[in-house]
Amino acid sequence: MKIGILSDSHKKIELLEESINLLKSEGCEILIHAGDLEIIESLEVLKNSGLIYTSVFGNNDNNLLQYQHIYKIHKEPYYFKIKDLKFKLMHLPYYMANDVDIIIFGHTHNFETKYENKTLFINPGEVCARNKPISECVSLEITDIAYKITYNFKSPNENIWDKKEIKYDR
Repeated sequence: MKIGILSDSHKKIELLEESINLLKSEGCEILIHAGDLEIIESLEVLKNSGLIYTSVFGNNDNNLLQYQHIYKIHKEPYYFKIKDLKFKLMHLPYYMANDVDIIIFGHTHNFETKYENKTLFINPGEVCARNKPISECVSLEITDIAYKITYNFKSPNENIWDKKEIKYDR
């Protein structure tokens, strides 16, 4: 199973679409957005991606609260399951207790990952290329024996994505 993970797209629709297209080309079947979408057009992009998706409200998403019954956007922390794995999705990294298998968060605009006490932590960085001159997203491949994270990053003016792979034994 492959999952595409995004955060902090803010109002950058074109970069959000590019990131989703990359994740689809990598075989992702599920899309998770960790907040700060800011505009309804971003929710439309997720909905129209052709992928199963979910998202949470970020600290800049108050204007999207009225759409929570139309789109798959939830208040944080949002707990859900995919197959036999428990996930916790949030924007702000405030609920970091390892009470699930995978914790996904955003807000800091910095990619980070670690595997600690049988919990995988992932912040995919920023789609928007606001705090640094790169757009970022992550694909997570889950097998019975490992988590394989592909960190994708590129300059917004470039067409080629660079990649870095990180693998944790489960």
